[in-house]
Amino acid sequence: MKNEMNRTALVTGASRGIGKAIAERLAKEGYNLALTCSKDADNLNKLAKCLEDEYNIKCIAFVVDGGDCEQVERLFENEFFKENGIDLLVNNAGISYVGLLHEMTPEEWHRVISVNLDSVFYTCRKAIPYMLSRHAGRIVNISSVWGNVGASMEVAYSTTKGGINTFTKALAKELAPSGIAVNAIACGLIDTSMNACFSEEDLAAVVEEIPADRIGKPEEVADMVLRIAEAPDYLTGQIVTIDGGWV
Repeated sequence: MKNEMNRTALVTGASRGIGKAIAERLAKEGYNLALTCSKDADNLNKLAKCLEDEYNIKCIAFVVDGGDCEQVERLFENEFFKENGIDLLVNNAGISYVGLLHEMTPEEWHRVISVNLDSVFYTCRKAIPYMLSRHAGRIVNISSVWGNVGASMEVAYSTTKGGINTFTKALAKELAPSGIAVNAIACGLIDTSMNACFSEEDLAAVVEEIPADRIGKPEEVADMVLRIAEAPDYLTGQIVTIDGGWV
């Protein structure tokens, strides 16, 4: 890795929730940042400006549909990456679908696959050459415990997260000789807007099953991302679970 003051990270899905917390944590550590989201440009631009001012870093915001290959390719053609390279890629962007599989449309299925899984391929594909040129880098993919065990009513989401886990393990083996570590974080129930579809009663019932007796915080995931990013490159191919002992 480069000197601490010169490190650069790309965080996808950074306008809110876990992605926003990751961006804030990395900025605090002196990372220059490229942040993306698919829709919420106002919040993302405000976040980028705030992080630049507070932590004296470079921070640039992009509205990108991570499931669109051409948009991701244009992202990596930006001068920001040509000037700064990329030391850390955090694939966080994701969406969910809650419902019975037989009631899901093909369009809904493909959208979940595209945003959650295709996007990881697209960003890794473009980030890896920057890392190879320096024989160093870190990739952290945000996954889910449902990628480990599957969830009823969330088949598509579970499928994408299971795919991310296997993608992580395979790519880690491919890139280990080049000094690039690839790991994933399998999150349990985290306090984000993705849970808005569940009632307070539903969430309370889940919390009763969690040994830690609470919902996780986005900041806890962000701390784990930083720890993995700062770990020796011998830590690679791992799916690190952060779920309060739930699954």
